[in-house]
Amino acid sequence: MMRRLVARTVLSAILLSGTAMAVQAAGTLKVSVDSNLNTLDPAKMKGGQEYVAAYLIFNGLTVIGHDMTVKPDLAERWERSDDLKTWTFHLRKGVKFHNGRELEAEDVVATIARIQDKATGSTARVNFEIVESMKALDPLTVQFQLKSPYAGFAELFGERQARIVPRDAVDTLASKPIGTGPFEFVSFAPGDRIVLKRNPNYFEPGLPKLDEVIVRILPESSAQVAALTTGELDLVWNLPLEAIDKVKADPKLKIDSVPTSTWDGVIMNNTVKPFDDPRVRKAVAMALDKQAITQIALFGNGTPTHSPIPPSHPYYNKDLKIAKGDPAGAKKLLAEAGYPNGFEVTLHTPAGRATRERLGLAVRELLKPAGITVNVQRVPFDVFLKDIEGKAGFYIDGFFSRPTIDTSVYPWYHSRGSWNTALWSYSNPKMDTLLDGARQAKSEDEAKSLYTQVQALAVEDSPGVIPYVINHINGLSAKVHGFHSHPMMFLDLRDVSID
Repeated sequence: MMRRLVARTVLSAILLSGTAMAVQAAGTLKVSVDSNLNTLDPAKMKGGQEYVAAYLIFNGLTVIGHDMTVKPDLAERWERSDDLKTWTFHLRKGVKFHNGRELEAEDVVATIARIQDKATGSTARVNFEIVESMKALDPLTVQFQLKSPYAGFAELFGERQARIVPRDAVDTLASKPIGTGPFEFVSFAPGDRIVLKRNPNYFEPGLPKLDEVIVRILPESSAQVAALTTGELDLVWNLPLEAIDKVKADPKLKIDSVPTSTWDGVIMNNTVKPFDDPRVRKAVAMALDKQAITQIALFGNGTPTHSPIPPSHPYYNKDLKIAKGDPAGAKKLLAEAGYPNGFEVTLHTPAGRATRERLGLAVRELLKPAGITVNVQRVPFDVFLKDIEGKAGFYIDGFFSRPTIDTSVYPWYHSRGSWNTALWSYSNPKMDTLLDGARQAKSEDEAKSLYTQVQALAVEDSPGVIPYVINHINGLSAKVHGFHSHPMMFLDLRDVSID
């Protein structure tokens, strides 16, 4: 009798302990981002803070894993024809949107058609120009016919804007997003926070582990770090580089980081004087010491590069030397372009983006010896997106890792590229030929050869300057478990728990 009583007591203790642990493993995770979210409609998203919400609320047909390979997401499998022009995706059965309706192939067709529509204004539109037609073969099967062979087509659905949305709820996505993701939308107070709750019908068994996620909007890096230190925050997404040492020194906190192909750039509008002259653009590029810039802007937490293709990628052109800065050569080019005494120009930087602000200051100082006087003007980020990006002649901007080399390069360098036409308006028929050819490459060797030439041409005929790729760094409480930084800078919280 006594033994049975003891056994029951021990068993009860174990069960109670397990229950307590389960409660602790759930709970609320408080995260910060550094600027407001301008939209919650994934097709129209442009900023990293918006992409944080996209990954939590929505899914794509495929997903780019932590190892940067394409994996099943809403599509459990897919096939392609031998000529790489017909792609068939088979959806998971029983996946539900947050409003309770089951996902259907027609939702996929409507999502991509909406991205293709110029009126939507999606920066992912250029990715899907390759689609000739698409149709739902049945409720769980969707087929795409491409205009030309494209081996990386499945990877395009891992892009941030290509989140699958319900075809009957697109009009309210910007303020009331409905997806299939691990967390459901609860509320959004612009400039303050977005609140999400656990999706009880999420298709991955046992996930997510958290009950709630609160994404707070804190533009000031000092406020983010202070809140993390006091426990008001559990995780600072994209931790400001200047805060790394402080976080490392606190035993209650920890750092998690990963190399990426995210980059900042010196944007020169090729249709605005004096940057309409390729000699001026090349002079600017020639005067900038990329090694020095990487230390100044990133405190060394990144790697100098020539283009959005990072040095870690097998297609990286190792034969190109990283610019060390040649102000004398830059002066000579400027004189040839009709600026023997240099010129004066305003450089716009987004306020609150410390890395890009430091890049702007570095550019100002490094261009002085070449005779270029740079007046740096800080602009509030919302104003920057509205009035500077795509309109000003000279500014600092930044972009996150893309799922493929094609999507990392084509939108910025092809004359019809969505980001190119919105930023530096670069046009070079030779570049177009190289990029079009790379999209149809039948082998790795052919693709590598073409992208090697793309990088060489980007250096020779500079549309702008990409000085480095950046490490993605997150600061978090030691109470947070199961979190791993993603090289695409996604905020993956599916397997995260908190004490």
